[in-house]
Amino acid sequence: MWIDTHCHLDAHEFGGVEQSLAVARAAFDNGVSMIVIPSVDRHNFDLAAQLSSTAPNASYALGIHPICVPAAREEDLSLLRARVESAMTDPRFVAIGEIGLDFFIPALTEPAMREKQDHFFREQLRIARDFELPVLMHVRRSQDQVLKHVRQVRPAGGIAHAFNGSFQQAQIYIDLGFKLGFGGAMTFTRALQIRRLATQLPLEAIVLETDAPDISPSWIHPARNSPEQLPAIGAALAELRGVTIDAIAFQTGRNASSALPRLAGLIPASLPGAV
Repeated sequence: MWIDTHCHLDAHEFGGVEQSLAVARAAFDNGVSMIVIPSVDRHNFDLAAQLSSTAPNASYALGIHPICVPAAREEDLSLLRARVESAMTDPRFVAIGEIGLDFFIPALTEPAMREKQDHFFREQLRIARDFELPVLMHVRRSQDQVLKHVRQVRPAGGIAHAFNGSFQQAQIYIDLGFKLGFGGAMTFTRALQIRRLATQLPLEAIVLETDAPDISPSWIHPARNSPEQLPAIGAALAELRGVTIDAIAFQTGRNASSALPRLAGLIPASLPGAV
């Protein structure tokens, strides 16, 4: 079972709702049973939920991305909490995300912006904890700071998206109940650290993702990424680890369901209209 744990299916690069739904169907036809759509700010909460309600192989998360924090307002946190409370009755709502910290973009590393990022991340972790929801975390050049907040707030696990930390940091995430997300970056031979992590970490700790339309795998880079690439990304992981593709599909799918318990019962056997 292939599960794309991180795909921005609502992104404008896909061309609109109808095109995004076609992308979801193409992914299903290529074996992708479920796509998780993280939102990034208040402006796409509705669209992420709409796509998930229309595409049978999609689910969604609600959150404010660290790159969107500069434009975010304090009341957005109150809105997020209210939206999460109402979404708890929606079986397609599975997590808080995409949230986290980004210390790669220079403008986000200014002291005032680091403080605002910390505040928004911590408050969203609290929302996740209060509703006993897992989190989808952005951790670009911010592993130790993210771990500090997670240790203090203690949300109900989740996924460290696009993981590229150290083995020691990986073990801390695992000990805290998190899975680690791997995707297209792993397919580049020059990505030595990511490939070592993908090879040597416990398979039980790994989930797969595309981050589409971004982080395209090597065979289509720099073209737009798509969730239908996930099985081929899984095949690359199988080759790195010297195991069968079926073993990777089974275990990473199981890991995704463990990290995001509300996925249980959502996996469709077929799509409406499928032959």
